[in-house]
Amino acid sequence: MRPPAFRIATTIATTMACLGTFSLAALAQTPGAEDPNSPAALARAVQNPVANMSSLPFQNNTNLDAGPRKHTQNILNIQPVVPFSLNADWNLITRTILPVISQPGMMPGQGTTFGLGATQVSAFLSPARPTDGVIWGAGPVVQAPTTTDQALGSNIWGAGPSAVALTMRGPWVIGALANNIWSFGGNRYNSYNVFTTQPFINYNFPHSPGTYLSSSPIITANWMARSGQQWTVPVGLALGQVFRVSGQAVNAQIGAYYNVIRPDDVATWQIRAQISFLFPR
Repeated sequence: MRPPAFRIATTIATTMACLGTFSLAALAQTPGAEDPNSPAALARAVQNPVANMSSLPFQNNTNLDAGPRKHTQNILNIQPVVPFSLNADWNLITRTILPVISQPGMMPGQGTTFGLGATQVSAFLSPARPTDGVIWGAGPVVQAPTTTDQALGSNIWGAGPSAVALTMRGPWVIGALANNIWSFGGNRYNSYNVFTTQPFINYNFPHSPGTYLSSSPIITANWMARSGQQWTVPVGLALGQVFRVSGQAVNAQIGAYYNVIRPDDVATWQIRAQISFLFPR
């Protein structure tokens, strides 16, 4: 049986929700700069997608009223970030997204499907220092068909370009990330062409180090869907806190997003909760 088109689009879009879990490198190390391991510095650090800092985020996305039967879908994204210092001027930041999905049945009599979705791996080439106050990175993103069931996404490879740019001004971190992934071959049942962009605005509370307010909606367009069913545009907020547990730096965040524009079968609300283990150098 052909999986409904929204399954492929929703799975791709939701796995990219990890973009909201940022880890960062690069507060410039200048004389008098604050300790990069302080809660305030780490809070800004987790708001930047390109970083010379390893992290292990776990992000859970609960999608309400998903599918034609308006049930609940749950996706846990396991998102290791591993940086490589190429030389004094350039870093390569690798980001992997492995989704573990609980997908409700689409039709009467269908049960819940549980398993792995498609894995995405991004590699950002990024300058070690900001360029005129702008931090940026660019590189490829590859999607691997690690799906364990056709209900959990496409079973063919895909790839495309990805880029990010941001700036830090006082307590503010503002920027955007975008990519587009095309499938290799396939047919009308499992091919895909999906655009994702994530603008983000973060405010770090000056008098509460490590506490921040964030808005990082994940906007997607499924170019293969029919007119009126392509775009998903959410709005929402999240509250985050960086702290230490027995010396281990941790970032915790919880937020909610409402899809003001969405295809018929995409969820109305998403509850996003995440915890990230940070390993600053």
